[in-house]
Amino acid sequence: MRKQIETDVAIIGSGTAGLAAWHTASKQDKKVVLIEVGPLGTTCARVGCMPSKLLIAAADSAHQVRQAPGFGITPAGLTIDGKAVMKRLKAERDRFVSLVIESIDTIPDASRITGYARFKDEHTLLVDDHTEIKADTIVIATGSRANVPDDWQKLGDRLVINDDVFSWDDLPKSVALFGPGVIGLELGQALHRLGVKVWMFGRGGKLGPFSDPEVMVYARQLFEQEFFLDADANVQRMERNADQVEIDFLDGEGVTQRILVDYVIAATGRRPNVDQLGLERLNINTNDKGVPLVDEATLQSSLGHIFVAGDASNQLPLLHEAHDQGRIAGENAARFPDIKPGLMHSTLSIVFTGPQIAMVGDSYRELQQRSKQDPEFRVCFAIGQVSFEDQGRSRVMRRNQGLLRVYGEPVTGRFLGAEMIAPEAEHLAHLLAWAHQSEMTVAQMLTMPFYHPVVEEGLRTALRDLNAQLELGAAIEDHCMECGVGD
Repeated sequence: MRKQIETDVAIIGSGTAGLAAWHTASKQDKKVVLIEVGPLGTTCARVGCMPSKLLIAAADSAHQVRQAPGFGITPAGLTIDGKAVMKRLKAERDRFVSLVIESIDTIPDASRITGYARFKDEHTLLVDDHTEIKADTIVIATGSRANVPDDWQKLGDRLVINDDVFSWDDLPKSVALFGPGVIGLELGQALHRLGVKVWMFGRGGKLGPFSDPEVMVYARQLFEQEFFLDADANVQRMERNADQVEIDFLDGEGVTQRILVDYVIAATGRRPNVDQLGLERLNINTNDKGVPLVDEATLQSSLGHIFVAGDASNQLPLLHEAHDQGRIAGENAARFPDIKPGLMHSTLSIVFTGPQIAMVGDSYRELQQRSKQDPEFRVCFAIGQVSFEDQGRSRVMRRNQGLLRVYGEPVTGRFLGAEMIAPEAEHLAHLLAWAHQSEMTVAQMLTMPFYHPVVEEGLRTALRDLNAQLELGAAIEDHCMECGVGD
């Protein structure tokens, strides 16, 4: 006999988006239930942003020791204890997870249902075989999972996804990593800097989140100098060989190379967890991958009482985006039918490689598409740029690698977006995101204070270049007597 529950709002998923939705909806004087299925702790805390940054922090420490001779400092030696690295990672990771679980535990037991949810009809959810929930509105916040080609399963336990890396007790000697996207670049470079032999393979030449071809080419050349990277690989064969994997691929000269690695890491993207929800029972509009289509401002699906938030919406799989979407979806589910657009922040994404990568506002690709589709957009957009190779503060730190490109709108002079690989990109990107969300013009941004000597002076150089390209005033001379061109 199934337990029967009636509620105002049902939220499927207890990750970042689901928790934000629950906390927001429960403040609206509504009855709200949260349907959860393990493991608890959110993707970010368990297998995403936090453990990956712990691995990167260890890698950065080793990298700094290797760079010390460039300052005239010779370390006694460098020993990387893989077991110690992973022990610290797991201990800190578990601490972050415990904090999330503590937050979940503050939710009353009567509001938490454990099990897999699926739709019976538009307003009814079945949780396993033990509970039936009738809800006025529903928020889908089921997250995502790694997407791995089926034929790779023959590799058995030698095939891992990025989530699995953080369960290792020790570092392997070698890996082949497929997918030089955001996750792949972070993991691949970190493992390389921790002494693991890394071969990184991609398809189609795509690298990271970039759409600006000049920044992408610059970044690819940097990474290729540090470890093996073929962003458009021709892999001919991949077979299990005892406790290793044997891979044949064509090198840049068209010659077949054979390598043996301890693991193959599949960083080949993620897919929303919506395929087991029984959406086929609903008259809901989906894309060609079966993901519900939603209004980006309200998170409302074509079935007005159903909202989708976080990774399940297949928009931007980032923690802060998931939190914002969960908050908007939760509030609108509680207010339904009196919904309203939520405050969405300007796009901001950061990749914690060295140098760091960041995207702000409209991407190069988005602006190109807009130029073609909107005749009022003046055909194109202006671009300013700066190289960090001669930037003063970057040279002082011996981290003088990088390229920043900033985009502006002719006539209005408004700042539109940026793509970069640069030292301290996480900080540069925040300044630019704030300016973008405030709809500042490039001229207004140039009135802001810039200290000397700081990496942010490189940003000023790029903005000055953009200001000149916009032709909205005289070009601003960019020269620092103490540092040279580029401040």
